[in-house]
Amino acid sequence: MSKEATTLPRGYRGDMANGFNPQDAAHLSGEDAAHVERRQRLLGPAYRLFYKTPVEVSRAKGVYLYDRHGTEYLDAYNNVVSVGHSHPRVVAAIQKQLEVLCTHTRYMQEPLLDYAEALIGTFGGELGRTGCAMFTCTGSEANDLALRIARYHTGKTGVIVTAEAYHGNSGAVAAISPSLGRKSALDPFVRTVAAPDSYRLPVEEIGRRMAEDVARQIADIERHGGGLAAFVADSVFSSDGLYVDPTDVLGPVADVVRKAGGLFIADEVQSGFGRTGTHLWGHARHGVDPDIVTLGKPMGNGYPVAGLVVRSDLVAEFGASMRYFNTFGGNSVAIAAARAVLDTIRDEGLMDNAVTVGGDILSGLRDLQDKYDFVGDVRGTGLYFAVELVKDRDRKVPDMDRALAAVNALRDRRILISATGADAHILKIRPPLVFTSSDAGRLLEGVDAALRAVQG
Repeated sequence: MSKEATTLPRGYRGDMANGFNPQDAAHLSGEDAAHVERRQRLLGPAYRLFYKTPVEVSRAKGVYLYDRHGTEYLDAYNNVVSVGHSHPRVVAAIQKQLEVLCTHTRYMQEPLLDYAEALIGTFGGELGRTGCAMFTCTGSEANDLALRIARYHTGKTGVIVTAEAYHGNSGAVAAISPSLGRKSALDPFVRTVAAPDSYRLPVEEIGRRMAEDVARQIADIERHGGGLAAFVADSVFSSDGLYVDPTDVLGPVADVVRKAGGLFIADEVQSGFGRTGTHLWGHARHGVDPDIVTLGKPMGNGYPVAGLVVRSDLVAEFGASMRYFNTFGGNSVAIAAARAVLDTIRDEGLMDNAVTVGGDILSGLRDLQDKYDFVGDVRGTGLYFAVELVKDRDRKVPDMDRALAAVNALRDRRILISATGADAHILKIRPPLVFTSSDAGRLLEGVDAALRAVQG
Protein backbone atom coordinates (compact mmCIF):
# COMPACT_ATOMS: atom_id res chain seq x y z
CA MET A 1 0.00 0.00 0.00
CA SER A 2 1.04 3.59 -0.60
CA LYS A 3 3.44 5.00 1.98
CA GLU A 4 2.54 8.53 0.94
CA ALA A 5 -1.07 7.99 2.07
CA THR A 6 0.04 7.72 5.69
CA THR A 7 1.62 11.19 5.53
CA LEU A 8 -1.63 12.90 4.67
CA PRO A 9 -3.00 14.90 7.61
CA ARG A 10 -6.40 14.27 9.12
CA GLY A 11 -8.95 16.47 7.42
CA TYR A 12 -7.33 16.15 3.98
CA ARG A 13 -10.34 15.59 1.74
CA GLY A 14 -10.78 12.17 0.19
CA ASP A 15 -10.83 13.35 -3.39
CA MET A 16 -7.66 15.36 -2.73
CA ALA A 17 -5.98 12.43 -0.98
CA ASN A 18 -7.02 10.32 -3.95
CA GLY A 19 -4.95 12.54 -6.20
CA PHE A 20 -2.06 11.97 -8.55
CA ASN A 21 1.31 13.02 -7.15
CA PRO A 22 3.30 14.78 -9.93
CA GLN A 23 6.49 13.80 -8.12
CA ASP A 24 5.56 10.13 -8.60
CA ALA A 25 5.38 9.92 -12.38
CA ALA A 26 8.04 7.29 -13.09
CA HIS A 27 5.41 4.62 -13.79
CA LEU A 28 3.67 6.70 -16.47
CA SER A 29 4.18 6.22 -20.18
CA GLY A 30 6.34 8.80 -21.88
CA GLU A 31 3.29 10.34 -23.53
CA ASP A 32 1.38 10.62 -20.26
CA ALA A 33 4.40 11.96 -18.40
CA ALA A 34 4.81 14.66 -21.05
CA HIS A 35 1.12 15.57 -20.72
CA VAL A 36 1.43 15.88 -16.93
CA GLU A 37 4.55 18.03 -17.24
CA ARG A 38 2.79 20.32 -19.73
CA ARG A 39 -0.29 20.49 -17.50
CA GLN A 40 1.80 21.45 -14.47
CA ARG A 41 3.53 24.17 -16.48
CA LEU A 42 0.35 25.63 -17.97
CA LEU A 43 -2.18 25.17 -15.15
CA GLY A 44 0.02 25.26 -12.07
CA PRO A 45 0.04 23.01 -8.99
CA ALA A 46 -3.39 23.93 -7.59
CA TYR A 47 -5.12 21.75 -10.20
CA ARG A 48 -5.09 18.05 -9.28
CA LEU A 49 -5.66 14.88 -11.22
CA PHE A 50 -7.47 11.83 -9.81
CA TYR A 51 -5.75 8.49 -9.11
CA LYS A 52 -2.18 7.25 -8.78
CA THR A 53 -2.28 6.70 -12.53
CA PRO A 54 -4.41 9.52 -14.02
CA VAL A 55 -7.22 8.73 -16.42
CA GLU A 56 -7.30 10.43 -19.81
CA VAL A 57 -10.76 11.02 -21.27
CA SER A 58 -11.69 12.16 -24.75
CA ARG A 59 -15.42 11.34 -24.93
CA ALA A 60 -18.27 9.96 -22.87
CA LYS A 61 -21.73 8.45 -23.25
CA GLY A 62 -24.22 7.36 -20.64
CA VAL A 63 -22.29 5.91 -17.70
CA TYR A 64 -19.04 5.38 -19.62
CA LEU A 65 -15.92 7.44 -20.23
CA TYR A 66 -13.46 6.65 -23.04
CA ASP A 67 -9.83 7.57 -23.63
CA ARG A 68 -8.43 8.37 -27.06
CA HIS A 69 -7.72 4.69 -27.66
CA GLY A 70 -11.34 3.72 -26.96
CA THR A 71 -10.62 2.20 -23.53
CA GLU A 72 -13.86 2.18 -21.54
CA TYR A 73 -14.26 3.27 -17.91
CA LEU A 74 -17.40 2.78 -15.83
CA ASP A 75 -18.22 6.09 -14.16
CA ALA A 76 -19.48 5.28 -10.67
CA TYR A 77 -18.57 8.64 -9.19
CA ASN A 78 -19.82 11.51 -11.33
CA ASN A 79 -22.72 13.41 -9.79
CA VAL A 80 -22.55 16.24 -12.33
CA VAL A 81 -23.88 14.32 -15.30
CA SER A 82 -26.60 12.73 -13.19
CA VAL A 83 -28.78 11.77 -16.17
CA GLY A 84 -25.76 10.35 -18.00
CA HIS A 85 -22.95 11.77 -20.10
CA SER A 86 -24.09 13.45 -23.31
CA HIS A 87 -27.77 12.74 -22.66
CA PRO A 88 -29.45 13.36 -26.04
CA ARG A 89 -32.36 15.31 -24.56
CA VAL A 90 -30.06 17.71 -22.73
CA VAL A 91 -27.71 18.03 -25.71
CA ALA A 92 -30.64 18.82 -28.02
CA ALA A 93 -32.05 21.41 -25.62
CA ILE A 94 -28.70 23.20 -25.33
CA GLN A 95 -28.04 23.11 -29.07
CA LYS A 96 -31.53 24.30 -30.01
CA GLN A 97 -31.50 27.18 -27.53
CA LEU A 98 -27.99 28.26 -28.47
CA GLU A 99 -29.10 28.56 -32.09
CA VAL A 100 -31.96 30.86 -31.06
CA LEU A 101 -30.90 33.03 -28.11
CA CYS A 102 -28.47 33.17 -25.21
CA THR A 103 -28.81 36.22 -23.03
CA HIS A 104 -29.18 37.26 -19.41
CA THR A 105 -32.13 37.64 -17.05
CA ARG A 106 -32.70 41.37 -17.57
CA TYR A 107 -34.95 40.69 -20.52
CA MET A 108 -38.40 39.16 -20.32
CA GLN A 109 -38.20 35.46 -21.21
CA GLU A 110 -41.02 32.99 -20.65
CA PRO A 111 -38.80 29.86 -20.43
CA LEU A 112 -37.00 31.38 -17.44
CA LEU A 113 -40.28 31.81 -15.58
CA ASP A 114 -41.58 28.42 -16.70
CA TYR A 115 -38.53 26.69 -15.26
CA ALA A 116 -38.61 28.70 -12.04
CA GLU A 117 -42.28 27.75 -11.61
CA ALA A 118 -41.57 24.05 -12.28
CA LEU A 119 -38.58 24.04 -9.93
CA ILE A 120 -40.38 25.76 -7.07
CA GLY A 121 -43.28 23.34 -7.52
CA THR A 122 -41.04 20.42 -6.56
CA PHE A 123 -40.64 21.73 -3.01
CA GLY A 124 -42.92 21.28 -0.04
CA GLY A 125 -43.79 23.69 2.74
CA GLU A 126 -43.39 27.44 2.50
CA LEU A 127 -40.85 27.24 -0.31
CA GLY A 128 -43.27 25.30 -2.51
CA ARG A 129 -46.11 27.73 -1.80
CA THR A 130 -44.43 31.11 -2.06
CA GLY A 131 -40.70 30.56 -2.64
CA CYS A 132 -38.61 32.44 -5.20
CA ALA A 133 -35.80 31.13 -7.40
CA MET A 134 -32.49 32.88 -8.01
CA PHE A 135 -29.92 31.62 -10.51
CA THR A 136 -26.15 31.38 -10.51
CA CYS A 137 -23.52 29.45 -12.48
CA THR A 138 -22.11 27.23 -9.73
CA GLY A 139 -23.04 25.74 -6.38
CA SER A 140 -20.31 27.85 -4.81
CA GLU A 141 -22.04 31.01 -6.06
CA ALA A 142 -25.39 29.70 -4.81
CA ASN A 143 -24.03 29.12 -1.31
CA ASP A 144 -22.27 32.47 -1.41
CA LEU A 145 -25.56 34.18 -2.26
CA ALA A 146 -27.41 32.23 0.44
CA LEU A 147 -24.88 33.45 3.01
CA ARG A 148 -25.32 37.05 1.86
CA ILE A 149 -29.08 36.78 2.28
CA ALA A 150 -28.82 35.11 5.68
CA ARG A 151 -26.36 37.64 7.03
CA TYR A 152 -28.38 40.53 5.67
CA HIS A 153 -31.64 39.21 7.15
CA THR A 154 -30.25 38.43 10.59
CA GLY A 155 -27.68 41.20 10.84
CA LYS A 156 -25.39 38.52 12.26
CA THR A 157 -22.28 36.79 10.98
CA GLY A 158 -21.99 33.37 12.64
CA VAL A 159 -22.29 30.17 10.62
CA ILE A 160 -22.37 26.57 11.81
CA VAL A 161 -21.39 23.66 9.54
CA THR A 162 -20.38 20.05 10.04
CA ALA A 163 -16.77 19.16 10.77
CA GLU A 164 -15.81 18.04 7.26
CA ALA A 165 -18.32 20.10 5.27
CA TYR A 166 -17.64 21.34 1.77
CA HIS A 167 -19.80 24.20 0.49
CA GLY A 168 -17.73 25.64 -2.34
CA ASN A 169 -14.59 27.45 -3.40
CA SER A 170 -15.40 31.16 -3.47
CA GLY A 171 -13.78 33.21 -0.72
CA ALA A 172 -16.92 33.29 1.41
CA VAL A 173 -17.85 29.62 1.16
CA ALA A 174 -14.29 28.25 1.25
CA ALA A 175 -14.23 29.97 4.63
CA ILE A 176 -17.10 27.70 5.80
CA SER A 177 -15.64 24.53 4.23
CA PRO A 178 -13.41 22.77 6.76
CA SER A 179 -12.82 19.84 4.38
CA LEU A 180 -10.54 22.02 2.24
CA GLY A 181 -7.79 21.31 4.78
CA ARG A 182 -6.04 22.91 7.69
CA LYS A 183 -4.21 25.44 5.55
CA SER A 184 -7.48 26.78 4.16
CA ALA A 185 -8.49 29.44 6.69
CA LEU A 186 -11.98 29.36 8.16
CA ASP A 187 -14.02 32.47 8.91
CA PRO A 188 -13.53 33.44 12.59
CA PHE A 189 -17.32 33.41 12.96
CA VAL A 190 -17.59 29.77 11.81
CA ARG A 191 -18.17 26.92 14.23
CA THR A 192 -18.28 23.22 13.46
CA VAL A 193 -20.27 20.33 14.84
CA ALA A 194 -19.66 16.61 14.45
CA ALA A 195 -21.48 14.81 11.66
CA PRO A 196 -24.21 12.34 12.69
CA ASP A 197 -21.88 9.33 12.68
CA SER A 198 -24.33 6.42 12.65
CA TYR A 199 -21.44 3.95 12.68
CA ARG A 200 -20.03 5.12 16.00
CA LEU A 201 -22.93 6.75 17.85
CA PRO A 202 -26.14 5.25 19.28
CA VAL A 203 -28.64 5.87 16.48
CA GLU A 204 -31.45 6.87 18.83
CA GLU A 205 -29.30 9.64 20.34
CA ILE A 206 -27.85 11.23 17.20
CA GLY A 207 -30.52 13.89 16.64
CA ARG A 208 -30.49 15.01 20.25
CA ARG A 209 -26.70 15.07 20.41
CA MET A 210 -26.37 17.09 17.24
CA ALA A 211 -28.98 19.63 18.37
CA GLU A 212 -27.18 20.01 21.70
CA ASP A 213 -23.87 20.45 19.90
CA VAL A 214 -25.38 23.15 17.68
CA ALA A 215 -26.81 24.91 20.75
CA ARG A 216 -23.36 24.94 22.38
CA GLN A 217 -21.80 26.43 19.26
CA ILE A 218 -24.51 29.10 19.06
CA ALA A 219 -23.75 30.06 22.65
CA ASP A 220 -20.06 30.32 21.82
CA ILE A 221 -20.74 32.49 18.77
CA GLU A 222 -22.96 34.78 20.82
CA ARG A 223 -20.37 34.99 23.58
CA HIS A 224 -17.87 36.27 21.04
CA GLY A 225 -20.31 38.81 19.65
CA GLY A 226 -21.13 37.45 16.23
CA GLY A 227 -24.60 35.99 16.61
CA LEU A 228 -25.95 33.19 14.42
CA ALA A 229 -26.80 33.91 10.80
CA ALA A 230 -27.20 30.36 9.53
CA PHE A 231 -26.71 26.65 9.93
CA VAL A 232 -25.69 25.11 6.59
CA ALA A 233 -25.85 21.39 5.92
CA ASP A 234 -25.67 18.88 3.12
CA SER A 235 -28.43 16.56 4.30
CA VAL A 236 -26.52 13.39 3.39
CA PHE A 237 -23.29 14.76 4.89
CA SER A 238 -21.30 13.76 1.81
CA SER A 239 -17.87 15.11 2.71
CA ASP A 240 -18.18 13.98 6.31
CA GLY A 241 -18.54 10.37 5.18
CA LEU A 242 -22.13 10.03 3.92
CA TYR A 243 -24.53 9.55 6.83
CA VAL A 244 -27.98 8.99 5.38
CA ASP A 245 -29.75 7.50 8.39
CA PRO A 246 -31.40 8.17 10.74
CA THR A 247 -33.57 10.85 9.16
CA ASP A 248 -34.72 12.53 12.38
CA VAL A 249 -31.49 14.48 12.76
CA LEU A 250 -32.09 17.80 11.04
CA GLY A 251 -35.51 18.55 12.55
CA PRO A 252 -34.22 19.14 16.10
CA VAL A 253 -31.27 21.11 14.71
CA ALA A 254 -33.56 23.39 12.69
CA ASP A 255 -35.62 24.10 15.82
CA VAL A 256 -32.51 25.16 17.77
CA VAL A 257 -31.24 27.31 14.89
CA ARG A 258 -34.52 29.17 14.45
CA LYS A 259 -34.92 29.71 18.17
CA ALA A 260 -31.59 31.57 18.01
CA GLY A 261 -32.83 33.69 15.10
CA GLY A 262 -30.72 31.94 12.46
CA LEU A 263 -31.70 30.50 9.09
CA PHE A 264 -31.58 26.85 8.08
CA ILE A 265 -29.84 26.46 4.70
CA ALA A 266 -30.02 23.09 2.95
CA ASP A 267 -27.14 22.57 0.54
CA GLU A 268 -28.62 20.22 -2.07
CA VAL A 269 -25.68 20.38 -4.48
CA GLN A 270 -24.83 16.72 -3.81
CA SER A 271 -28.05 15.31 -2.35
CA GLY A 272 -30.59 16.93 -4.66
CA PHE A 273 -32.23 16.16 -7.99
CA GLY A 274 -33.26 12.62 -7.05
CA ARG A 275 -29.90 11.36 -5.82
CA THR A 276 -31.44 9.75 -2.73
CA GLY A 277 -34.09 7.96 -4.80
CA THR A 278 -37.03 8.31 -2.43
CA HIS A 279 -37.06 12.13 -2.52
CA LEU A 280 -36.10 14.72 -5.10
CA TRP A 281 -34.43 16.74 -2.31
CA GLY A 282 -32.30 15.30 0.45
CA HIS A 283 -33.70 17.52 3.19
CA ALA A 284 -37.19 16.12 2.50
CA ARG A 285 -36.03 12.76 3.87
CA HIS A 286 -35.68 14.53 7.22
CA GLY A 287 -39.09 16.19 6.95
CA VAL A 288 -37.67 19.70 7.37
CA ASP A 289 -38.60 22.92 5.56
CA PRO A 290 -35.44 24.98 5.00
CA ASP A 291 -35.41 28.76 4.71
CA ILE A 292 -33.06 28.53 1.71
CA VAL A 293 -32.13 25.59 -0.51
CA THR A 294 -29.01 25.80 -2.68
CA LEU A 295 -28.61 23.84 -5.93
CA GLY A 296 -25.76 23.04 -8.29
CA LYS A 297 -23.71 20.23 -9.91
CA PRO A 298 -26.37 17.97 -11.53
CA MET A 299 -28.77 20.82 -12.29
CA GLY A 300 -27.59 21.18 -15.91
CA ASN A 301 -25.97 17.77 -16.42
CA GLY A 302 -22.61 19.38 -17.05
CA TYR A 303 -23.76 22.76 -18.30
CA PRO A 304 -22.87 25.34 -15.60
CA VAL A 305 -26.16 26.27 -13.98
CA ALA A 306 -27.01 26.51 -10.30
CA GLY A 307 -29.18 28.55 -8.00
CA LEU A 308 -31.30 28.67 -4.90
CA VAL A 309 -34.90 28.63 -3.79
CA VAL A 310 -35.57 31.01 -0.94
CA ARG A 311 -38.46 32.17 1.25
CA SER A 312 -40.20 35.06 -0.48
CA ASP A 313 -40.02 37.35 2.55
CA LEU A 314 -36.26 36.90 2.78
CA VAL A 315 -35.61 37.76 -0.84
CA ALA A 316 -38.09 40.66 -0.72
CA GLU A 317 -36.18 42.13 2.19
CA PHE A 318 -32.80 41.52 0.52
CA GLY A 319 -33.95 42.75 -2.89
CA ALA A 320 -35.44 45.94 -1.51
CA SER A 321 -32.00 47.09 -0.44
CA MET A 322 -29.77 45.73 -3.18
CA ARG A 323 -30.15 44.33 -6.66
CA TYR A 324 -28.97 40.88 -7.62
CA PHE A 325 -27.57 40.29 -11.08
CA ASN A 326 -25.40 37.52 -12.49
CA THR A 327 -24.32 37.95 -16.11
CA PHE A 328 -24.39 34.24 -16.87
CA GLY A 329 -26.57 32.92 -14.05
CA GLY A 330 -29.95 31.91 -15.48
CA ASN A 331 -28.99 32.63 -19.08
CA SER A 332 -31.24 31.22 -21.80
CA VAL A 333 -29.12 28.16 -22.58
CA ALA A 334 -28.54 27.34 -18.92
CA ILE A 335 -32.28 27.36 -18.29
CA ALA A 336 -32.88 25.11 -21.31
CA ALA A 337 -30.35 22.62 -19.96
CA ALA A 338 -31.83 22.75 -16.46
CA ARG A 339 -35.36 22.22 -17.74
CA ALA A 340 -34.26 19.23 -19.82
CA VAL A 341 -32.62 17.66 -16.77
CA LEU A 342 -35.67 18.13 -14.54
CA ASP A 343 -37.98 16.74 -17.21
CA THR A 344 -35.67 13.79 -17.88
CA ILE A 345 -35.58 12.79 -14.21
CA ARG A 346 -39.39 12.74 -14.25
CA ASP A 347 -40.03 11.24 -17.68
CA GLU A 348 -37.43 8.47 -17.46
CA GLY A 349 -38.42 7.49 -13.92
CA LEU A 350 -34.87 7.99 -12.69
CA MET A 351 -35.83 8.26 -9.03
CA ASP A 352 -37.52 4.87 -9.21
CA ASN A 353 -34.44 3.57 -11.01
CA ALA A 354 -32.26 4.91 -8.20
CA VAL A 355 -34.36 3.05 -5.64
CA THR A 356 -34.36 -0.24 -7.59
CA VAL A 357 -30.79 -0.37 -8.87
CA GLY A 358 -29.49 1.38 -5.76
CA GLY A 359 -31.18 -1.22 -3.58
CA ASP A 360 -29.38 -3.98 -5.46
CA ILE A 361 -26.04 -2.23 -5.08
CA LEU A 362 -26.57 -1.60 -1.36
CA SER A 363 -27.48 -5.24 -0.83
CA GLY A 364 -24.42 -6.37 -2.78
CA LEU A 365 -22.12 -4.06 -0.82
CA ARG A 366 -23.48 -5.43 2.45
CA ASP A 367 -22.73 -8.94 1.24
CA LEU A 368 -19.14 -7.79 0.75
CA GLN A 369 -19.17 -6.37 4.27
CA ASP A 370 -19.85 -9.90 5.50
CA LYS A 371 -17.03 -11.22 3.32
CA TYR A 372 -14.25 -8.80 4.29
CA ASP A 373 -13.59 -8.06 7.95
CA PHE A 374 -11.98 -4.69 7.18
CA VAL A 375 -15.29 -3.36 5.79
CA GLY A 376 -16.64 -1.77 8.93
CA ASP A 377 -19.84 -0.21 7.63
CA VAL A 378 -21.89 0.19 4.47
CA ARG A 379 -24.31 3.09 4.11
CA GLY A 380 -26.43 4.34 1.26
CA THR A 381 -29.67 5.61 -0.17
CA GLY A 382 -30.75 5.82 -3.79
CA LEU A 383 -27.60 5.84 -5.88
CA TYR A 384 -25.19 7.10 -3.24
CA PHE A 385 -23.05 4.77 -1.13
CA ALA A 386 -20.27 4.75 1.46
CA VAL A 387 -18.09 1.75 2.24
CA GLU A 388 -16.08 2.45 5.38
CA LEU A 389 -12.79 0.59 5.68
CA VAL A 390 -11.26 0.07 9.13
CA LYS A 391 -8.18 -1.56 10.60
CA ASP A 392 -10.16 -3.10 13.41
CA ARG A 393 -13.94 -3.57 13.56
CA ASP A 394 -13.99 -3.44 17.36
CA ARG A 395 -12.10 -0.16 17.65
CA LYS A 396 -13.34 1.15 14.27
CA VAL A 397 -9.96 2.66 13.42
CA PRO A 398 -10.02 4.28 9.94
CA ASP A 399 -7.83 2.66 7.28
CA MET A 400 -6.88 5.34 4.78
CA ASP A 401 -4.11 3.31 3.14
CA ARG A 402 -6.38 0.41 2.27
CA ALA A 403 -9.20 2.70 1.09
CA LEU A 404 -6.96 4.62 -1.30
CA ALA A 405 -5.42 1.37 -2.50
CA ALA A 406 -8.93 0.07 -3.19
CA VAL A 407 -9.86 3.20 -5.12
CA ASN A 408 -6.79 2.77 -7.31
CA ALA A 409 -7.39 -0.97 -7.67
CA LEU A 410 -10.84 -0.14 -9.03
CA ARG A 411 -9.36 2.44 -11.37
CA ASP A 412 -7.01 -0.24 -12.69
CA ARG A 413 -10.14 -2.33 -13.38
CA ARG A 414 -11.58 0.68 -15.25
CA ILE A 415 -14.18 1.52 -12.59
CA LEU A 416 -14.05 5.06 -11.20
CA ILE A 417 -14.98 5.99 -7.62
CA SER A 418 -13.30 8.14 -4.96
CA ALA A 419 -12.82 8.39 -1.19
CA THR A 420 -14.28 10.69 1.43
CA GLY A 421 -14.32 11.43 5.15
CA ALA A 422 -11.83 13.17 7.43
CA ASP A 423 -9.40 10.27 7.04
CA ALA A 424 -10.16 9.48 3.38
CA HIS A 425 -10.97 5.92 4.44
CA ILE A 426 -14.51 5.73 3.07
CA LEU A 427 -15.14 4.58 -0.48
CA LYS A 428 -17.49 7.08 -2.10
CA ILE A 429 -19.67 5.57 -4.81
CA ARG A 430 -22.05 7.92 -6.63
CA PRO A 431 -23.00 6.74 -10.13
CA PRO A 432 -25.24 8.59 -12.58
CA LEU A 433 -28.98 8.05 -12.08
CA VAL A 434 -29.18 6.10 -15.35
CA PHE A 435 -27.13 3.20 -13.92
CA THR A 436 -28.60 -0.15 -14.96
CA SER A 437 -28.66 -3.56 -13.27
CA SER A 438 -25.87 -4.63 -15.63
CA ASP A 439 -23.78 -1.62 -14.58
CA ALA A 440 -24.47 -2.46 -10.95
CA GLY A 441 -23.26 -6.02 -11.51
CA ARG A 442 -20.00 -4.81 -13.04
CA LEU A 443 -19.52 -2.35 -10.18
CA LEU A 444 -20.06 -5.00 -7.49
CA GLU A 445 -17.75 -7.48 -9.21
CA GLY A 446 -15.12 -4.75 -9.41
CA VAL A 447 -15.46 -3.74 -5.77
CA ASP A 448 -15.19 -7.40 -4.74
CA ALA A 449 -12.03 -7.82 -6.81
CA ALA A 450 -10.52 -4.58 -5.48
CA LEU A 451 -11.20 -5.50 -1.84
CA ARG A 452 -9.72 -8.92 -2.44
CA ALA A 453 -6.64 -7.28 -3.95
CA VAL A 454 -6.07 -5.08 -0.87
CA GLN A 455 -7.01 -7.75 1.65
CA GLY A 456 -3.41 -8.51 2.55
